[in-house]
Amino acid sequence: MQNYLEFNFKIKPVQPWSDILMAELIEIGFDSFTEEHDGILAYIQKEFFSENELKTLDLLNNPEVEIFYTSQEMPNINWNEEWEKNFSPIIVEDKVSIRAEFHEAKNLPFEIIIQPKMSFGTGHHATTYLMIQQMLDMDFKGKTVLDMGCGTSVLAIFAKMSGAAETLGIDIDEWSVENSIENAARNNVDFKVELGTADNLGKESFDIILANINRNILISDIPIYVKNLNENGELLLSGLCFFDVDDILEVCNAENLKLTKKIQREEWVSLLLEK
Repeated sequence: MQNYLEFNFKIKPVQPWSDILMAELIEIGFDSFTEEHDGILAYIQKEFFSENELKTLDLLNNPEVEIFYTSQEMPNINWNEEWEKNFSPIIVEDKVSIRAEFHEAKNLPFEIIIQPKMSFGTGHHATTYLMIQQMLDMDFKGKTVLDMGCGTSVLAIFAKMSGAAETLGIDIDEWSVENSIENAARNNVDFKVELGTADNLGKESFDIILANINRNILISDIPIYVKNLNENGELLLSGLCFFDVDDILEVCNAENLKLTKKIQREEWVSLLLEK
């Protein structure tokens, strides 16, 4: 077991800022979260923590929100036990269930069983929900698919269940790559998983690209996605707060992408675009 640091963040107001803070913390190495009524508990392996990276987070210097934190070392924490206490199933449109093995099975058309190596914050629940909701109306049969920032690979798994052909998942986190391979086997689907970023993409092309990441990475990487997206291909994005949409669409418009569908859940947004 790894030695972890626990950070107790007090946030005022809690929403939408707790989910946004989790997204920023993930970018600097935090990998697990527990929601509190007045903020979040966030965890990072001690060897990966940088005080400077934490103090320079945009949100900690945002005048619209007050954030205070304390920290302590948490040696030998049992992460399986931690996420089991906090992870609850996601049910999308009464058609798709995303659950762990110990949750009760639902009689739905699609059931995705995962065992994540990190706990889910509500933002991840909401953005995953939005992505699956959009995917329900998309045609994956025989399509080549990229799941960028795949995490637990829920999206890649659902794409394969929906008839996708060659599918690739890419994530910057070694845990996510290992977890994706395990989850693929758990759901009896097969796809390739790589450790890396959008820089991994060479001349590969895809009919559909899925990217549930965050604003800054999307702004940086959308031009790369477009280069690797087939003509008339679809780019499905989430990980966005409502106030990120204009900035994202500015980049998409510059790449001649056409917005075909936008949906929102709480403060989170998903955009479907066509090349």
